[in-house]
Amino acid sequence: MKKPAKIDAPRLTIVLARCWRAVNQVAEDNLRQAGMCLTDFVALEALLHKGPLSITEIQDKVLLASGSMTAAVDRLEKKGFIRRKPAIKDRRAKLLELTPKGKLTVKRVFDHHAAVLEDAMKVLNNGEKNQLHGLLKKLGLFASGIKDSPSPVAHEVTHANRHG
Repeated sequence: MKKPAKIDAPRLTIVLARCWRAVNQVAEDNLRQAGMCLTDFVALEALLHKGPLSITEIQDKVLLASGSMTAAVDRLEKKGFIRRKPAIKDRRAKLLELTPKGKLTVKRVFDHHAAVLEDAMKVLNNGEKNQLHGLLKKLGLFASGIKDSPSPVAHEVTHANRHG
């Protein structure tokens, strides 16, 4: 019996990136057909599932840049999907909440979006989805923990460049 080939980290990174690009394209195409961009959708979805949040809280949950988030909030408010209200504990801060129109819209879009993503991933059975979820979470948490730590290789390269 032949031993499986060792897959190195660079190769795995390429496969992961290509997979993400393909799945993300399905997601973005679906949202575009619903008349929404991904940034607006993730902000609305956070409010749908978490309730009223500050702009900063939404940014932290959906990993958006400050400028993108502010533009999204302005667009969503203009469309009548969200409203700003003063935070109870800090009157200077504003909470964002869905309007009835926003709640109805995002619920409809979310339900369809979830079905489209399920269809895109139907190649995986439930056990494989659970396994993939666990592995991706494990890898993501580990990579998050080391991203702030200087790597020995980077240190050697920097040191060699300074003294070479």
